[in-house]
Amino acid sequence: MTEPRNPIPQPSRATPTVLTPIDPETLEGARSSAPSEELLSLVVTMFQALGDSTRLQILYALMHHTLCVRDLAILVGVSESAVSHQLRLLRDRRLVRQRRSGNIIYYSLDDEHLAVLFREAEYHADHVYQNLPPHPYTG
Repeated sequence: MTEPRNPIPQPSRATPTVLTPIDPETLEGARSSAPSEELLSLVVTMFQALGDSTRLQILYALMHHTLCVRDLAILVGVSESAVSHQLRLLRDRRLVRQRRSGNIIYYSLDDEHLAVLFREAEYHADHVYQNLPPHPYTG
């Protein structure tokens, strides 16, 4: 077995490197505009909830329709128990809400922000897939 020609040096965790900023003013601007740790934690939790294909299928269905567990199970192709479990997780993260009608509980998106997020994610994925130019929206 031969040694690599130019091994990549690995940083040592024992002694942290002190870095000097290239552009201190821009760095401070970026630091002051960064979201709080609490907000970052909520965003991470939301994206983790979205990181499952079954949950995404449920949410896509709820973008356009209010549905009960059985109909979601048929649509997604999993058991009612599995759908209920996923809906509980989504409800705990305030991504879906429920309303009762007699013995049936219907689910819908908690608000329209999620639908907007999905449309932007689709737009981005389509641009990556088709190698299209950047989104015209610049912020």
